[in-house]
Amino acid sequence: MGLLVQGIWRDEWYDTEASGGEFVRESARLRDWVTADGSPGPSGQPGLPAEPGRYHLYVSLACPWAHRTLIMRRLKGLEDIIGVSHVSPLMGSDGWTYHKDEGSSGDPINGVSLHHQLYTMTDPHYSGRVTVPVLWDRQQQRIVNNESAELVRIFNSAFDELTGNRCDLYPQPLRDVIDEINAEVYDHINNGVYKAGFATHQDVYEKHVVALFEALENIEQRLEQQRYLAGAWLTEADIRLFTTLVRFDAVYHGHFKCNLQRIEDFPQLSHYLRELYQWPGIAETVNMDHIQRHYYMSHATINPNRIVPLGPRLALDRPHDRTRLEGKGIWQA
Repeated sequence: MGLLVQGIWRDEWYDTEASGGEFVRESARLRDWVTADGSPGPSGQPGLPAEPGRYHLYVSLACPWAHRTLIMRRLKGLEDIIGVSHVSPLMGSDGWTYHKDEGSSGDPINGVSLHHQLYTMTDPHYSGRVTVPVLWDRQQQRIVNNESAELVRIFNSAFDELTGNRCDLYPQPLRDVIDEINAEVYDHINNGVYKAGFATHQDVYEKHVVALFEALENIEQRLEQQRYLAGAWLTEADIRLFTTLVRFDAVYHGHFKCNLQRIEDFPQLSHYLRELYQWPGIAETVNMDHIQRHYYMSHATINPNRIVPLGPRLALDRPHDRTRLEGKGIWQA
């Protein structure tokens, strides 16, 4: 994971020693919005109008943050509205790449071979980490937004007039509880596995692993009483948690040393994971080959021999028991 400094690429890992062994994630910097009519975003961000074929999504099939946007694109029926390209699972000294011989789709929109070129096309003097996902504006030839949480919200509502899809994964009556759950899940689970896996001091690693499993246990208890995180409705909170859960036993348990338990060992979480995986359209967004090859082959400081494990056999298509709890599907706006 490299970065750009005044438009110049640097192959630099996170400086955890400067932060006492802690992994500190950089905030996304490109934060414009897409709305139905081009009006400003919810926090006053500059807005662009939703138009068919204007925007293109660049993702990694391995990345949990990018995975959120792929699921939302699928659930909201945006496949014919927003195109998608994916990088190679292998992230080396050049960062994310579009090398087809390594498993990328290639870049049919801009023809770049390196993902960071999209950032310098947007701003020749860009400084910051080069991440996925990004939403590209084909008309203005620039990145609109590279914050996955915001792209999820954009996809949830901006294009409804074009698609007629009224599924709402961030319904107004549930927003407070969704935001509260998201904050806990992000800090201790989504980002928690990284804070444990990229820690370079023993005490820092242990602190974050303990917090991670305490948070998982809290979710386990919540799911004993209700079908989904916000109650009877599937929401963006479930999608945001799913992308970590589906990678957990295959990657985070071993590669990131988050090994106090597997998700398979949690009675509620394991069935909940299988239900979400089996939700129409979601399984097709999961590419376990890209996931395992990316993590085990790209993090040389953690796995210098780049051996990719053959297991585990997850069998996520097994039956689940979540139908015993009330479920209402996805809210309709």
